[in-house]
Amino acid sequence: MAFSVTIRQSGETIGDPLTVHMGDTLLATALAAGLPLPHSCQAGNCGSCKVRLVEGEVEMTPFSEYALTDGEREDGLILACRSVPWSDCEIALLNEDEIVVHPQRDLTCTVASISNYTHDIKRVILNIEAGGPFSFSAGQYASLTFANGLARDYSMANRPEERRLEFHIRDTGGAVSRHVHDHLRPGDTVRVEGPIGTAHLRDNHDGPVLAIAGGSGLAPIKSIVETALANGATQPIHLFFGARQERDLYLQEQFRALERRHPNLRFTPVLSEPDGPTDRPVGYVGDVATEQVADLSDLRAYLAGPPVMVESTTALLTERGLAAERIHADAFYTEAEKQALEQAS
Repeated sequence: MAFSVTIRQSGETIGDPLTVHMGDTLLATALAAGLPLPHSCQAGNCGSCKVRLVEGEVEMTPFSEYALTDGEREDGLILACRSVPWSDCEIALLNEDEIVVHPQRDLTCTVASISNYTHDIKRVILNIEAGGPFSFSAGQYASLTFANGLARDYSMANRPEERRLEFHIRDTGGAVSRHVHDHLRPGDTVRVEGPIGTAHLRDNHDGPVLAIAGGSGLAPIKSIVETALANGATQPIHLFFGARQERDLYLQEQFRALERRHPNLRFTPVLSEPDGPTDRPVGYVGDVATEQVADLSDLRAYLAGPPVMVESTTALLTERGLAAERIHADAFYTEAEKQALEQAS
């Protein structure tokens, strides 16, 4: 048995109706058909694939309360990655004026350089050899496949107009990050597919910006902040970077230099477990950020890093009245975490 699902944007139908077979999700079927539905974690935890169910019936497998609130469900919103149709349906994309669609590229790249940012984060620079040009919006990510066939998603840290691609790859103990840290060398071939993700810079927003990064989540936040400033943004931009100890901080001088050139930028490193006396704010970065930024009116928030940081900070911001659609979050799930979430569902 299969059901027909129509997807609309701004009142217009996108492509032909999808044929969704019994047991398949809306998102998996749309992506297989080449329709670029917004998505990120694909595990019901980030909320990037929210759509409105206009007509029909779906059943949703378990998901995080941070990804879809009870109020949003009552308002007719569903998660495409968790939704299995039980009838013919019609769905509508959200935030239609903010959706960006870039050509999906399959790039052949070579490693230009690899260096240490911290004891467990590598900076990897790639040259695009074939498959370009590659366009993306600041804050998006791509799927990287290395010569041994291992693949993982990583966020671009460079600005979209820069010719080389930059990635910050933390050693999580998994097969991919261990390969990067132990075996990747200049000249190696890397396949890059993308761009992916909806937690990107909203270019048409001229209100205050709150950017919060944890660990290697600084990669997409760096791209967002640098791109906004390069595009002439003059509104207040508050950047909070959370790490455990002093040795886990990086790019401080680069952001201090940006502060000197752009008075509207404020950069605040935060330590959660300092190994000695410190003048820096101490605590969880989301707590510090929401304490220091009192006025959330007309603000957009960009969050990237460990899931617990993203989820707890999202909860803090929504509790203080910031609308969910003004929070653009990218939670960095490890492969082990993704598998655990899938098994739990």
